[in-house]
Amino acid sequence: MYKLYISAVCIFLCSFSVNAQKDGSKDEVSRYKEEVKQTILNFFEGFHEGDTSKIKKTIDHNIAMQTIAKNKEGKLRTVQTDVKKFLDVIHNRPADQRWDERLLLFKIDTDSGIANAWTPYEFYVNDKFSHCGVNVFQLFNDGNSWKIIAIADTRNKEGCK
Repeated sequence: MYKLYISAVCIFLCSFSVNAQKDGSKDEVSRYKEEVKQTILNFFEGFHEGDTSKIKKTIDHNIAMQTIAKNKEGKLRTVQTDVKKFLDVIHNRPADQRWDERLLLFKIDTDSGIANAWTPYEFYVNDKFSHCGVNVFQLFNDGNSWKIIAIADTRNKEGCK
């Protein structure tokens, strides 16, 4: 009877330990998701302000950037974006041109080292609707902060609302 009692107590105590680990993981995942979201928001803060130094703080030097677009025949294809050209366009944007990419939602999956974020958006130039689509971000945690390692996006003129 004593062994049965000890076994029951051990099982009972172990269940608390497992639940505590799960709760800790939930807290960590929530924190990671918030950090990932903030990194993306910081990226867009730099984008909207034309401040490439802010953007550079959020991206990895090996970042990959692609757009999914239709060619003249209407078939989807990928278009590779050169990061240096992307940053140059942002830096040299005319002062009278205001770009506003409005993120509509964040769907983030993450653990301690890698994250994926899905952000549908609408894009406006000087408050005039231009296009809509989805951004997909991949990020990694370098031990100090989250860095964007890849961005892919779609761009649509129709079916946006």
